[in-house]
Amino acid sequence: MTDLSELLENLVSGVDAVFLFSPSGSYYERFADLNGPDVVVVAPDNNVGANNYVELPLEFDNVKDRIRFGIEGAIDHGLAEDGDELTCIASMFGDSIDTVTRTRANEESHSGIYDLFANSRADPGVIRDVFEVAIELGKKGQKGKPVGALFVVGDAGKVMNKSRPLSYNPFEKSHVHVGDPIVNVMLKEFSRLDGAFVISDSGKIVSAYRYLEPSAEGVDIPKGLGARHMAAGAITRDTNATAIVLSESDGLVRSFKGGELILELDPEGY
Repeated sequence: MTDLSELLENLVSGVDAVFLFSPSGSYYERFADLNGPDVVVVAPDNNVGANNYVELPLEFDNVKDRIRFGIEGAIDHGLAEDGDELTCIASMFGDSIDTVTRTRANEESHSGIYDLFANSRADPGVIRDVFEVAIELGKKGQKGKPVGALFVVGDAGKVMNKSRPLSYNPFEKSHVHVGDPIVNVMLKEFSRLDGAFVISDSGKIVSAYRYLEPSAEGVDIPKGLGARHMAAGAITRDTNATAIVLSESDGLVRSFKGGELILELDPEGY
């Protein structure tokens, strides 16, 4: 009779590294002196004193996103290489470790999600909330029709100085924050109109209907992308903001930082 451990052996045999997501100290100790594969901890803080560590700025509710983030961070930090076989151990249903999966590090499928969350000036939770609004808009559109939108997040003072209003700012005297369900409904409604949303590092919605004025000269974006993407590249080159763009033409969500495209995702596959 086949033993269960034999059936599951393929999850751990011959891997190059074991990734532990937010392990307790006692759980990490069981792996600390593991012979063979490297052990990489992915967590908000390195409370276990791991030698190989990737910071997790927020606990992604979706375990797939958490694992994808950890792998991209490990590649960026030189803790994993393209083609490495990895066993990932995480929590899905509670605080205890209960999920084991095996995957391969693939630099070609690098989405840019690590750079988006870990290296942006704005709070990671704010980036996530704006990102989710753009993803939902990409999936549902506005009244069933495709819609485009541009969100500029972080360094709001400088962004405001490098832009001008196209219309009355509905958020001028408000103190609302992205992430509030009612506010997100407003964002989706206003997105069908011209101009960019400006959002502070802490998530306060500073303005809607902003025309971004930085020169696009020298900004290199992929062919086929239009003025909204060019403006996103230019404003992030001239400020420390991150721009998240939903394309009306192809429905993809893209992010720009430092004047460069760092992420491109299909909302339907996210």
